[in-house]
Order: sequence, then structure tokens, then C-alpha cells
Amino acid sequence: MLGWVALLWLLEVVDVATGHALDDFGIVPRDPGELTDVVPAAFVHFGFAHVAANSVPLLVLGFLAALGGLRRFAAVCALIVVADGLGVWLLSPEHSNTAGASGLVFGLFGFLLVSGFVERRPVGVLIAVLIAAVWGGSILAGIAPTQTGVSWQGHLVGLISGVAAAFCFRRRPSTP
Repeated sequence: MLGWVALLWLLEVVDVATGHALDDFGIVPRDPGELTDVVPAAFVHFGFAHVAANSVPLLVLGFLAALGGLRRFAAVCALIVVADGLGVWLLSPEHSNTAGASGLVFGLFGFLLVSGFVERRPVGVLIAVLIAAVWGGSILAGIAPTQTGVSWQGHLVGLISGVAAAFCFRRRPSTP
């Protein structure tokens, strides 16, 4: 996760150094040519404050999600990033440009919130309760359509995608 977050910061440094050339990798809704930006948009941010806001939750939630296995973690992240990007492409307002890792952050929150219950694992349920206590208020605020300049659509679709990933990639109990 440290490497992932370092990559996000490096990309923002490159973005600033190139006069914000990477901002073009954000998603402009309902333009078929923008479908190629569905994945890259999750790695591009609109300024250092934007990447900073995503860094700590991505580190913590990503680390916790990766404890279930790296292959599973990669699949969960891939589903969230693609589903969230497609949701942003379909639902965001006209003439907007959406980018950032917050869809993944919200998705990992949803995944961790639900997977312990789906799998009936006490440790997973404990993790769900802890992350709900720490980030639950921020998550609820982030899906409310009240903040200008914030993609509540991306946050909501990310959250839903994470919940779906908890069902799609649940670990089956081992049979004796």
C-alpha cells in the first residue's frame, strides 16, 4: 500500500510538472472516447490536497483488505476501480471531469464493512465495526450530494462496488 500511495504522489508531481497534463485522464461522462480513462482516472488527482485526502484512508483500508490475500485484494480493487469508473461515466453531470482514488477508498470501506458479515468471520466483523466507527461519518458525508466539486456519484458507486465485491470474492468456509 505504501508503494501504491507513493505512486499516486509521484503521478501528482508529474502532473504539476507538466502543467496538469495528467488531468486529461479524468472521466468526462458519456463520451465514448473517455471509456479508456476509466482505470487511469483512479490514479490521477486534482492537486496535492486531493491526493493527501485519499492517502491515509487508502493506506489503512487497503492494508486491511490486503490481509485477506493479495490475489483476492487485486481482484477486489480491479472490480471497484472498473465499476466505479463506469458508474462515474454514466452518472456524473455533463461537462465534469472526475478523477481520484476516493471511489476506491469508498469501495474498500464497503468491502471491509460487509465482508466479515458475509463470511461470518468474527475478526472481519470486528474490523467492520472499527472502520465504521472511525470513517462512517465521513463516508456518509461523502455520498451526500451537498458538496460542490466532490463526486458523490463516484463515492456512492465505489461504496456499492465494494459491497458487491464482498459478495463476489467472499471466502468460502473450508470443509473438513
